Amino acid sequence: MNIPKELYYTKDHEWARVEGNVATVGITDHAQKLLGDIVFLELSEVGSVVKQGEKIGTIESVKAASDIFSPVSGKIIEVNSDLVSTPDVVNKDPYGAAWMVKIELENTAELSNLLNADAYSKLVEEESK
Repeated sequence: MNIPKELYYTKDHEWARVEGNVATVGITDHAQKLLGDIVFLELSEVGSVVKQGEKIGTIESVKAASDIFSPVSGKIIEVNSDLVSTPDVVNKDPYGAAWMVKIELENTAELSNLLNADAYSKLVEEESK
């Protein structure tokens, strides 16, 4: 399973790549595998202010629909609108081309609430039992 070491993770299977005061957010490889073929994606709008744990979108597959939650608090400064027309990219490149939103961080201390790669890997192992 692909769990990049440099990312932060949530228990709900979102990831965050932090560069400066901006977090790029998406769903994990594990999440996209559980969902199956992604057919629809809806994301919050640029300018929206979100709190850690709040819903920032919805993702639907042939199997199920799931909410996407923000791993951090802040303002959404960019949305990957390409995913709306090609949601299947989430299945192909969850940590690259399938990033979903970029959030200007409100409070970097919140990063301590997230999981590192080792802790996330253990979570996935536990869920898979």
